[in-house]
Amino acid sequence: MEHPIEGLMKTAMESIREMVDVNTVIGDPVETPDGTVIIPISRVAAGFAAGGGEFETGDTEDKTALPFGGGSGAGVSVQPVGFLVVGKEQIRLLPVETNVTVDRLIDLAPQILDKIDSYLQNKTRH
Repeated sequence: MEHPIEGLMKTAMESIREMVDVNTVIGDPVETPDGTVIIPISRVAAGFAAGGGEFETGDTEDKTALPFGGGSGAGVSVQPVGFLVVGKEQIRLLPVETNVTVDRLIDLAPQILDKIDSYLQNKTRH
């Protein structure tokens, strides 16, 4: 026989499963006319709690089926993180937060190194 708390937990977990799937974390890709694909990325956090208890009544004859009182709850938070931009020549992560200077520098590092390399090669040819 299933305990009443099991039913509460199953209901809450099914609700979370319906709200959060892979498409919540990695959104549907959008293709631009130039062929660039933009994919939204989010951070998902979920919390869950359930509890209950059985209590006695004044009736002392039937101790097998004590009344049950309980509840459960769940919460989900979805926070946008950024956009993955897949172009013909490069892949970039554009963060939603604007205060990410270090991430921007890391993102631009390959381009800067290519420019320095081409500058040095042009200088040695002259």
